[in-house]
Amino acid sequence: MTPIPPASTPGPGSPLRGAEPLLGAPDDYCLASSAGALARPAWGAAPPPWAPGRREEPHHMNHAGDEAEKTWCISEVDIFRDLSAAEMDAIAAAAPMKTYSTGELLYSPSQPSEVLFILKRGRVRIFRVSADGRALTCAIISPGTIFGEMVLLGQRMYDNFAEALDNVTVCVMSRADVHRFLLSDARISARITEILGRRLTDLEQRLSDSVFKSVPQRIATTLLTLAAETRPRVLGARSPQIALTHQQIAALAGTSRETTTKVLRDFADQNLIRLARGRITVLAPDRLADHAG
Repeated sequence: MTPIPPASTPGPGSPLRGAEPLLGAPDDYCLASSAGALARPAWGAAPPPWAPGRREEPHHMNHAGDEAEKTWCISEVDIFRDLSAAEMDAIAAAAPMKTYSTGELLYSPSQPSEVLFILKRGRVRIFRVSADGRALTCAIISPGTIFGEMVLLGQRMYDNFAEALDNVTVCVMSRADVHRFLLSDARISARITEILGRRLTDLEQRLSDSVFKSVPQRIATTLLTLAAETRPRVLGARSPQIALTHQQIAALAGTSRETTTKVLRDFADQNLIRLARGRITVLAPDRLADHAG
């Protein structure tokens, strides 16, 4: 497999190649080489808008919803499925709801926060940035999922960015309340361990794919994975629609946006997918699987 060439370092005032309005993130992919990589920024005097310290966490976040809404947020999460109504009410009282607009950061390396997020509405992108300004999308978080400070296994989010892909609503639990309500309950702590185990397996599979699969195979695999997690947005529609840009697909597949666009157009020419602005419809998942290897 041909190694991915390093991106050229943007100088002061120079635009990022291939940046898109939605995220403003770079179009290349790289796994951050170390936890301290961001201590050596390569963007000089003109950092991109997503760089640490450039986009402040909003101070006007709404503490949205009433108690019923908060309890609904908790009840939608699988790890709480066996709890009684009283137990859910207690957790909901300790998890205020906050909202973020599209493009806002929930946290970043320069603004860590020792909390656990429970995603109620919208999608969140978790990504890292290397010293030379290239990004790796680690995960796209969907509603009903927990993310953030995983204190159970010592997982930290200090090297990660979390960005709202849509208007997002989350329930937020402090570290103290995570210990008080979650880790003290054997049912919940065991499920958190399972979640972390699945995420580790997913990351290991992506690492294996990056080594052994070609770029078209990785893009096909990424599309199939996203399609399996996506419900049709239109009533009666059979084909799953992936609401991500070429830039975001590229960051997940580990390649450049330009290469991703070329491969996606080739798939569209074969009637495997249909392309629209900010949206990809998978028309023939079985045939697309043949391209995934």
